[in-house]
Formats: sequence, structure tokens, C-alpha cells
Amino acid sequence: MLLATGAAASDRALPAGFVYLRDVAPAILQDLKYAGPDNFTGAKLPGYDAPECVLREPVARALARVQADLEPQGFSLKVYDCYRPVRAVQAMRAWAEDGKPEAPTKRFFPRVHKTELFALQYIATRSNHSRGTAVDLTLVPLPRPSVPPFDPSANYGSCIGPAAERAPDDTIDMGTGFDCLDARSHTAAPDIAAEAKRARTMLVKTMERQGFGNYRREWWHFDYAADGGAYDFPIAPR
Repeated sequence: MLLATGAAASDRALPAGFVYLRDVAPAILQDLKYAGPDNFTGAKLPGYDAPECVLREPVARALARVQADLEPQGFSLKVYDCYRPVRAVQAMRAWAEDGKPEAPTKRFFPRVHKTELFALQYIATRSNHSRGTAVDLTLVPLPRPSVPPFDPSANYGSCIGPAAERAPDDTIDMGTGFDCLDARSHTAAPDIAAEAKRARTMLVKTMERQGFGNYRREWWHFDYAADGGAYDFPIAPR
């Protein structure tokens, strides 16, 4: 009874049709990058008032089915981003155009200037994330490896460099880090290791079986059936 009451309270904190992923698929790991500084802007984005994955309910339930497919194979999903408020999308554009030095987060875009990121379609002015129908995610081996916490003062390596030199992550090496704004992040990029290619293929095929489509420029980005408009409500604590 207490669990049901808690879930109902969570539902009331969200617009109709949205859910917290933890209420639908609690086994899926979460590391919401825009709720903290470990992202290409170097700061928490507006609207991320809690590190929680929020999605349209059918999308969350489809992810639960993906998780059920993966666990017997020794893997778990880990989500990096889910619903994204419009104000956060706008903040990404403002960051790209602010004229400030690139050095603090250059590891996320090692081979281009941040002023080019819109033209190269690494950042968009609109996003299906704001509809609650897109998700950024990857695979984690089970049992989950132990890694050190993210250190904002550390000098981590480029997102296209060796996995051991990038910011700490307990995931399978997909050939680049998450949110790596580089051609090597294209799902079919030829210049990554064979194991990373196999891992990307496994992720894409597993997601496709439950109705998700991959965005070819980002191995981590998947869209579900998109309907309705964009939202700008903040992500509140569950």
C-alpha cells in the first residue's frame, strides 16, 4: 500500500502521461549527466532539479522490456538523459554561442570548435528529448564494475581516446564516451575497435526489438514513437 501511494504521489508531480523511470523499471541504472557538471557545457543545465529519468509511460515500459531482454545475458541498461526541458535545449545553444574558452570541456569535442556544433548537427535547436520520447543510454556489464567517482578537478582524456583515460564510467567501451561530439560517435563509424562495433550493434538491435530507432550520429541516442509537443517542466525530485 505504501509503495502504491508513493507511486501515485510521483505521478501527480508530472504532467499526464509522464512517469519516473524508477517507478516502472527500477533495475535500470541512471547517471543523468545534465544534472551535474560531467557534460560538454561543464555545468548543471536549467530544469534538471533532480538526477531522475522522466519519460512518457510507453517509452519507460519499452525500456523495461529491453532491460528484461538484457539481464539474462549479463547486461543492464544505464540511462544518461531522458526527458529534457526546453530551457535546457536553449541553454546548450547559449553555451555554444557564448564566446567563452573551450578548454574546460574540450574533451567532449576534441576535433571541432564549439561554434561549429550546430552546423555539424551535434547540438539541435529542438529535441525529441523534450517530448519525453527520446533517451540516451548504454550498456553496463553485470555484476557492475566498481569505478572511482567523477572528479570535477581532474584532467580527463579526450572522449575519443582510450577508455581508461576518459572520465570514469562502469560501462562497456563503445569506442567513445557519451556525448562525444565527434565523427567517431556516429553509430557506424569505421575507425573504432571491433569490440566496440559489436557492442554498438548489440545495443541497437536490442533496442530495435522493442520499437526504438537509433540516431545515426550518436550511438547512445534512441527515439520511440514521437507524438505531441515539447515540454518545459523542470525535473523535480521523485
